[in-house]
Amino acid sequence: MYHLIHGIFHLLSLLPLRVLYLMSDGLSRFAFQILRYRRRVVLENLRMAFPEKSEAERRQIAVRFYRNFTDMVMDGIKVLTMSDRELSQRFIIRPELQAAFDRCIRSGKSYQIHAMHNFGWEIVNLGVSRALDIPFLGVYMPIKNGAFERIFRKVRVRYGTVLLPATDFKNRFSEVERRYADRNYLLALVADQSPGRPEDAWWLNFFGVPTGFIHGPEKAARDRKLGVIFGYFYAVERGRYSFDIEIVTEDSSTTPEGQLTLAYARYIEANVRRDPANYLWSHRRWKHGYRPEYAGRALELLNGIS
Repeated sequence: MYHLIHGIFHLLSLLPLRVLYLMSDGLSRFAFQILRYRRRVVLENLRMAFPEKSEAERRQIAVRFYRNFTDMVMDGIKVLTMSDRELSQRFIIRPELQAAFDRCIRSGKSYQIHAMHNFGWEIVNLGVSRALDIPFLGVYMPIKNGAFERIFRKVRVRYGTVLLPATDFKNRFSEVERRYADRNYLLALVADQSPGRPEDAWWLNFFGVPTGFIHGPEKAARDRKLGVIFGYFYAVERGRYSFDIEIVTEDSSTTPEGQLTLAYARYIEANVRRDPANYLWSHRRWKHGYRPEYAGRALELLNGIS
């Protein structure tokens, strides 16, 4: 099965990206109109996030979201055979981004990037790992299909990214920490998923809705005295991506508990409001509702809670 899937993807990846994006246009319409892939979840999420928008406006965002989603699929196929030269054209390293990376490298400190569910992560991962002179660690969710996991894992480590499966993060990260005990590193993770244990989450207003945020990323950074960076990647134009980062603190242990999570939520919301279709609305961000017993985990006065 692996060789069959790999062979099909390899052949597709040889097509020009403009052809793949034509395929993406058709696939996005099929996913939204015919297959209706997670359409109810997408539209409900948009309704909760943007109640002030009309149904027609939210539908337009959804249509753009599906095209971004299928573009991401095509990007993932294209990177199988993308040359170094083409990657340099597809990932734009602006001078201020390179300066921030250089600052992190020179500091001798390790940093944790709190990224978010934006589109373009296959190309951005390769572009960032290629640009860094220190180990780049990426936390990711393994693909359930073994053949797909094998294919994309091979692509993602092309420039040395050290992949840490979220399903076994604690053990794998301990091994990596021992390996890089005398070196600083950059650890990237996506920390805006719905919490598995809402009773342990931090609760705050996100798009005006009481929302649980996982506490683990902040706790890990504070325990290890890591610097924290917020990151947002986006399409400069179709097929070309860039990455904005904000260095929030050089030492997380000096920040009050919960402050980083609250600032991170504000960072996400500001970027999503600027470009709503660049967020992964197909995941259930509001899976868990707030309960009175979570009051001790609230970081602010929650909207609609008496």
